[in-house]
Amino acid sequence: MPGWHIGIIGGSGLYEPGALEDSQVISVGSAFGTPSSPVTTGRIGDVKFSFIARHGEGHRLSPGEVNYRANIDALKRCGVTDVLAISAIGSLREELAPGTFVACDQFIDRTVGRERSFFGEGLVAHVSLADPVCARLSDLAARAAEAAGAPVHRGGTYVAIEGPQFSTRAESRMFRDWGGDVIGMTAMPEARLAREAELPYAILGMVTDYDAWRDEEAGVEVDEILAVMKQNAALARQTLIALATALPPERVPVAIETALDSAIVTPRDHWLAARLVRLDAIMARMLAQ
Repeated sequence: MPGWHIGIIGGSGLYEPGALEDSQVISVGSAFGTPSSPVTTGRIGDVKFSFIARHGEGHRLSPGEVNYRANIDALKRCGVTDVLAISAIGSLREELAPGTFVACDQFIDRTVGRERSFFGEGLVAHVSLADPVCARLSDLAARAAEAAGAPVHRGGTYVAIEGPQFSTRAESRMFRDWGGDVIGMTAMPEARLAREAELPYAILGMVTDYDAWRDEEAGVEVDEILAVMKQNAALARQTLIALATALPPERVPVAIETALDSAIVTPRDHWLAARLVRLDAIMARMLAQ
């Protein structure tokens, strides 16, 4: 039975020199374009990790410019078994103070203009996203963050906005009324694509600020976000070390890994060969049947 291979999507500060054993940087091509960065792969203890810097080296990509399809496709090609996203988020709730790690379990997608599916153009699939996060991986990540000393909130609805601008006060209040708990710009379509790739996905959001709903305070500024992110970087790295230590020695498959079995509606004899060339990694399990 294959072991754990954790794909991490986050900032480059998560894998500073010395954090990984036997590390190497590899360029991974994708039929869906260029990933945000090369993949840094190595070990923490006995567990293999592969990292992609979501915004590229030097944070050169805005949220709307990230090639989410290429990033997920590249991690799939590297053989990762699970994907953990780590990102900065704003708080829509008083109790979720800056510095809190939130293991989100639901999303409201307000992004526009982003490629949100690997499928279409002759091969149609409708995966279920009722429960968009892998409960097992989310629990393991939350436990690891707690072990590293972070204040952790389990569960919460992440409102994904297009950006790159922050919300107006009216929008921020509206998102609170909708039931949003935190806000960010990158978890969608990332989570959607991970499900299509049959990869269990979880997210640890690091609260950097209160969003604009607090009328008595100034709006969100980048400098305050960067300051909290810098403070949290070491804690996030410790979380990954704790995660590697706490993973069960035997990795048991979860239902997400067969999500496409009930999702593809195009009969197999109508699958277009040209389309399958692009989907050779995403559909590798099904194409091998």
